Amino acid sequence: MRFADQSYNLRIELDTKNCTLSQAALEQMEAALAPLREPVRTFPVSDCYITIVHHPTPEDYHVRVSLVLPKRTLFTGERDINPVSGFSRCVRKLVSKLEAYKESLGTKPERSKAREGTIQEVVPEAEPDIAQIRHALAEGDYAAFRRATYVYEESVRKRAGRWIERYPDFEARLGAAFTLEDLVEEVFLNAFEHFDRWPEELRLGEWLEGLIDPSVKALLKDPEAERTNLDAVRTYRETAGEQG
Repeated sequence: MRFADQSYNLRIELDTKNCTLSQAALEQMEAALAPLREPVRTFPVSDCYITIVHHPTPEDYHVRVSLVLPKRTLFTGERDINPVSGFSRCVRKLVSKLEAYKESLGTKPERSKAREGTIQEVVPEAEPDIAQIRHALAEGDYAAFRRATYVYEESVRKRAGRWIERYPDFEARLGAAFTLEDLVEEVFLNAFEHFDRWPEELRLGEWLEGLIDPSVKALLKDPEAERTNLDAVRTYRETAGEQG
């Protein structure tokens, strides 16, 4: 389902899987978008992609929302037994991220920050459990590997979001052919497949950062094949999570 709110320059695309939303639920979701409309008015592009997946076991909904802006894509996600309440929380988090992004636009240009070393590299939110990572690799368990490396997730996403500014072709297709979430998943999939190549004299975050560029190039070279592969690993992760 696609529609545009021309008065606020906001294009919205909704994709549901394993469920059909009632008209009342759609109206409630439209109302929940109200706090997001005014903040995006000044952007020349603001595309909102909403994905709602119903999981029968456990009985809940996985709601993912991404907001594609010029040179930046913001993501949120929630799981809830009610898709509307999950979506409402996603919107609230997205508004907070958008406010922080708009505030950053009023500060120094990104290139100046990079030269001064104020932009953070890929660093974990907590100390990674390398033994847990290696155990997941030994078992060939990608879902477990992603859980063990989740401490790098947000940092990789932020670094990847800046990295793609070097690739206008990638930015132009963002939200249509693929998303920033696809790129992040590609990075971790490459890490899983080639972890034996990690030179341990490098910090793990530094090595993950080095996988961003080849991951961008892989998506650009054959987006259909890569998306098929990414969809498969996401399905595996979700299935493994349900079973766990």
